[in-house]
Amino acid sequence: MVDNGEEKLLAMARHIAKTMGRNESMADDILQIFSNFDARFSLDKLSDKSDEVDPRSSVAVQRSLKSLDRRISQYLAADHPIWADSADSAAFLDAIDELIATIRDWTPMARDKSVGTYLARADDLMQQAMFRVSEEFRSLMERGGESFELTRHFRNRESTGEFFFDSEEDEEGAEGILGDGLQIPVAQPVTDYNVVIDALPSGTISDLHDIAKRMVAAGYEKECSHAFSSCRREFLEESLSRLGLQKLSIDEVQKMQWQDMEEEIERWMKAITVSLRILFPSERRLCERVFVGLSSAADLSFMEVCRGSTIQLLNFADAVAIGSRAPERLFKILDMFETLRDLMLDFDSVFSDQYCLLLRNEAIAIWKRLGGTIKGIFMELENLIRRDPAKTPVPGGGLHPITRYVMNYLKAACKSRQTLEQIFEEAALPSKDYTKLDDRATASSSLSVQMDWIMELLESNLEAKSKIYNDLSLSSVFLMNNGRYIVQKVKDSELGSVLGDDWIRKHSVKNRQYLGNFLKSSWSKVVGVLKIDSGSIAPAVMKEKLKSFNIQFEELCQTQSTWVISENQLREEAKISVTKILMPAYQNFIERYQSLPELSKRTDRHLMYTAKDVEAQITQLFQGGGGRR
Repeated sequence: MVDNGEEKLLAMARHIAKTMGRNESMADDILQIFSNFDARFSLDKLSDKSDEVDPRSSVAVQRSLKSLDRRISQYLAADHPIWADSADSAAFLDAIDELIATIRDWTPMARDKSVGTYLARADDLMQQAMFRVSEEFRSLMERGGESFELTRHFRNRESTGEFFFDSEEDEEGAEGILGDGLQIPVAQPVTDYNVVIDALPSGTISDLHDIAKRMVAAGYEKECSHAFSSCRREFLEESLSRLGLQKLSIDEVQKMQWQDMEEEIERWMKAITVSLRILFPSERRLCERVFVGLSSAADLSFMEVCRGSTIQLLNFADAVAIGSRAPERLFKILDMFETLRDLMLDFDSVFSDQYCLLLRNEAIAIWKRLGGTIKGIFMELENLIRRDPAKTPVPGGGLHPITRYVMNYLKAACKSRQTLEQIFEEAALPSKDYTKLDDRATASSSLSVQMDWIMELLESNLEAKSKIYNDLSLSSVFLMNNGRYIVQKVKDSELGSVLGDDWIRKHSVKNRQYLGNFLKSSWSKVVGVLKIDSGSIAPAVMKEKLKSFNIQFEELCQTQSTWVISENQLREEAKISVTKILMPAYQNFIERYQSLPELSKRTDRHLMYTAKDVEAQITQLFQGGGGRR
């Protein structure tokens, strides 16, 4: 600890050294003499460099700033682009480099009031310089974009929905030449989207990098990223517009007519594919070239450039996902789901940095939300089947519209079987009453269970509808028609693979049971009339049986000729089945009838139908009109 008297003595020695010394070196020599003369004047005690700043330091800062202010101000006041002249831009950047170095070197001494004042002036000068270089940065980007405009290289041909690049390369003489030697760009269709474009000339990119490097070094990274992103963001927005994509709010999307939304979905799928595989990678490449060596600035700039366009694309998908779950929307939403799924690797690749994490996560969330919507659409299909009323019977027991709708719907849906399996395996469906399903179904994939459940609902609905027919045999014909149609659609599509061979066999057996029920409830009664007990039989009884057969046969033929069996093979099977049970009984009856002497002389009078006549009548059955497939 130095006492007050000794401190005054040391202060006096310092003052003498500073007054007599013409420079810092001479002052140090005088202090060395004092330390040799008296131990109290040790160099450690005499040195004040750690506690005070040489007043001449502020003079050096002042001189340096005056020079820099003069050099920089001439460019700040310039009314023309500085980068129009390479010498001017180089000199301006050199001055900024010196200003950055000055602030860096003198900042540790800022506790000295005079140095701190000059550093405040230096910061103000830096702020003005950064404002001007940011303007130059924007100007370079705008001028570079005009001379190398990407949007003229990429466009949408609305009449065909295809996308094209305008190539300036000669391709087999397809390129036209104007009279003054100017070339006409030729549109080349985009096929694999494996294209990355340099959006600005290489010279412009080099100039932008020079500016970016100074702005980041000066602590203006965010300002530089903002200047960059504001220009490129406009370009992306214009590109999406040229691709036909409208800026729509979620509310506007949900109010659209479905036909209009279908067209917008088509444009969206192409726009998001082009964005993820061409536009965004091109922007990423541009950021990496402008901010080479400045990875944080490159990532921040890329995020700011692409965020708005990405949110626009994702918001549209989100609006569709949270909208109506009407069954007719399934196929377009499947297209959207598959489009996003196929682009997930592109999302991971392009939006790989920390700044883009939220965008990447949002894309995944909306993709999964579309999957949830698809599950919801199948639930709505179930409700549609349940709500379809059993009021008016289909004429002639033909194919019911709900059967045709559901089966064609499921057949078309199963063309995207792999996608549906992926969706339904993601998470279990809400709990349902699966108690009626067989063991095979409950052990199968979630998609198989879902399809089996829908088929169960459809069959239950058709069973209820069959009960509104007053004629039990017509009810069986109705179930035959619809059951056969269902099995045929399953066998002829991916539904067969989803439901399995056991399901097909089980329902084929059920259809044969419907045919058996039909024969039993109608033609078995006619056959019963022809039944003859063994032994002798009275002619009067035979005559009565023949009369009864004639009446019932005629009524059945008249009635069932108006009924419908839609499918040709089923119709033939039904006729053959009728023939097989009726003709042997009828032929046997006729033989017995004609063997009686009392009746044989009057055969023509009582026998209205020969065996051939009966067969001919059977061939006219089920001609009520048929149904469309």
